[in-house]
Amino acid sequence: MTEHSSRFERGTDGPKVIVVGVDGSDSSWRAASYAGGLARRQRALLAIVYVQPVMAAGAALGAPVADTTDQIAEGLVAEIREATERLKGIWDVRWEFHTFPGDAYSGLVKAADDLKADAVVVGASEQAGHRIVGSVAVRLVKAGRWPVTVVP
Repeated sequence: MTEHSSRFERGTDGPKVIVVGVDGSDSSWRAASYAGGLARRQRALLAIVYVQPVMAAGAALGAPVADTTDQIAEGLVAEIREATERLKGIWDVRWEFHTFPGDAYSGLVKAADDLKADAVVVGASEQAGHRIVGSVAVRLVKAGRWPVTVVP
């Protein structure tokens, strides 16, 4: 077996794992819906990823950052479960929920690498400052490691 043939090949028979980043924003829910449709049609696993911010400054001020981000993750899972239960029979998609620590870009990169993603879906940034410094979506596209779909 050659070195090349033993390497992981992404998307050769359609995506098997689609990673979508969610943070509770409207654009991330639209991205999750879009990715869910892709996963359903391709019979792929939908890996829903929440990146838990690591905020040392917040912790220094006494804010319970880990507790807050855990609560956000729990709330996201509850919303996803509610939606999939409500759509049972119409929207049958295999999905998993994952959390990764870090900033949004690094967390999604780690998630996509660890989960061997064939595609990454994210919502368009809703922050005006990203026009200047670049959004997570733009950085993921520039990484050039997976097909990236940005949902408005």
